[in-house]
Amino acid sequence: MSTMIVEGGSRLSGTISAAGNKNEALPVISAALLCSEPVKLLNVPAIGDVRTMLRIAEALGAEVSSLKKGSVSIQAGRIEQSMLPLNLAQEVRASILFASSLLVRTGKAVIPQPGGDHIGRRRLDTHFHVFQALGAKLEISRKPADDGAPQTLYTLRAPDGLKGAEIYLDEASVTGTENALIAAAGARGRTIIANAASEPHVQGLCWFLQKIGVKIKGIGSNLLTVYGTDSFGSGDHIIGSDYVEAASFIGLAAATKSEITITNVNPHIMRMIFFQFRRIGVEVETEDHSRTVHVPSKQPLKIQTDLGGAIPKIEDAPWPGFPADLVSIILVAATQCKGICLFHEKLFEARLFFTDRLQGMGAQIVLCDPHRAVVSGPSPLFGSTIVSPDIRAGMALLIAALAAEGTSVIHNIEQVDRGYQDIDARLRGLGAKVERKMDRRKKGG
Repeated sequence: MSTMIVEGGSRLSGTISAAGNKNEALPVISAALLCSEPVKLLNVPAIGDVRTMLRIAEALGAEVSSLKKGSVSIQAGRIEQSMLPLNLAQEVRASILFASSLLVRTGKAVIPQPGGDHIGRRRLDTHFHVFQALGAKLEISRKPADDGAPQTLYTLRAPDGLKGAEIYLDEASVTGTENALIAAAGARGRTIIANAASEPHVQGLCWFLQKIGVKIKGIGSNLLTVYGTDSFGSGDHIIGSDYVEAASFIGLAAATKSEITITNVNPHIMRMIFFQFRRIGVEVETEDHSRTVHVPSKQPLKIQTDLGGAIPKIEDAPWPGFPADLVSIILVAATQCKGICLFHEKLFEARLFFTDRLQGMGAQIVLCDPHRAVVSGPSPLFGSTIVSPDIRAGMALLIAALAAEGTSVIHNIEQVDRGYQDIDARLRGLGAKVERKMDRRKKGG
């Protein structure tokens, strides 16, 4: 475990590049196990969750090169293991994405309860409805783990292979859609996926599957048609830029009143993000030809009221709505803006619980219920000792610490490392005063 020491209250400046999209890299790594031939992935972020997924792929029998300069090669010539390694699966929720590729390659998948962020219940039902619709049989059992605690195991079997079907997802789940796409790619015949998620990273997975020989219609829509194959080729795939990370840097610039230029972005997929930041008084300048977003230091930082002077509401929604992963980030930025705003996080009942740390730093926030919080600003923030609870809240608290007067100590910074590559070094490149130290506190202390 490590700790970040943050000296806040300083203006930042400079250029920072957005890394590859974590949420595209994870399903593509799983889908690479469909191929017996080598697959090369480029613009892969060197973050904790990606490294864990690559270790799982290797444990299942794939040959995986070292992740260097954003490039990694995967060759799954032989996949004989059907059970995910328990310790690794518990580190990342995206481990459930291997269920589809294992079913295609081995006819069986044994999946322990996946880990990941603790932001409330994250149901798995959609995934198993998909597999059952494609012909897999499901068994649920419990067995003691190494520490003696009971562990739930989900065993899927399709010894005669998967068969195409018409599937209506009971929710527009991103990972559920991704598992459906990977499984349908290896199923016999045609699969229609209705109520599919259509986020840019889902589209990226579709484009990768097309490169290895899968025909897909409706990419970018909520109705996908997949024509399965039993012959997958090799290919190179460039992971798209991480618009969530780019937007996190917009929030950083706004909260610290800094001038920052963000490169390696696609402004076309960030229109709703720009719109919502504009509502709290944060303007950005974009250049399509150079794939950059510039955040000036002089900002209105005044929350726009709705018609008639009503308090505005910013809420998350499936694509092309405002991403749930950015609610924590824009909420922190709003603490430094003049006015009142209601934030409504609809997906996860525990995601807004991190606001108690912001209150301890001086933010004026009322947590109405697990899904809604009212922010009144601007509020001077002060350094504090805090613990990072998950990836996005951890990054939001890091932004708050950089905007605060005085020194903050952020424990469990590995949560941020799971989603943001070399974040301390990159922030120092903007002039931030941050230092990483090993956390020597006793477990539970």
